[in-house]
Amino acid sequence: MPSSVIRAYYYDALHTVLRIVFVSGAVYDYEAVPESIYQAMKAAASKGTYFNQYIKDKFKFSRHRDAHG
Repeated sequence: MPSSVIRAYYYDALHTVLRIVFVSGAVYDYEAVPESIYQAMKAAASKGTYFNQYIKDKFKFSRHRDAHG
């Protein structure tokens, strides 16, 4: 199901970084995210709700860059 807030997300298992690309174009990298959190997000019916409940304000993050296109 497409999210109205999250355009895409990618997980780097080696570095445990979860990259979230928002519909607005903002791109954030969340650090030290366990793979179990990523897998649960993949399975969640609402990516935005899952993000707000289990990721936002729970992990250190940095704004990476804005997505183009």
